[in-house]
Amino acid sequence: MITKDVTVRCESGLHNRQATYFVQKANEFNSNIWLESGSRKMNAKSLLGIMSLGIVTGTTVTLTADGADAEAAIDALETLLQRDVF
Repeated sequence: MITKDVTVRCESGLHNRQATYFVQKANEFNSNIWLESGSRKMNAKSLLGIMSLGIVTGTTVTLTADGADAEAAIDALETLLQRDVF
């Protein structure tokens, strides 16, 4: 299991398109992946779950992945949280 704290730097936070791209990227991996903000933890492969967290720019979140490709998943999702994708 790999856990990493990441500060969201994308201008739009994790809403609408950014959340959609985040979930699509998470679904490319076989590992179980979670995103935690405050006391709430959601499955990173669930669009409604991710959007319900209400993550804005500057929020520090915790990414957790468990599985064969966990390290690659964490690296890819961290990169996505550092920039806007559109």
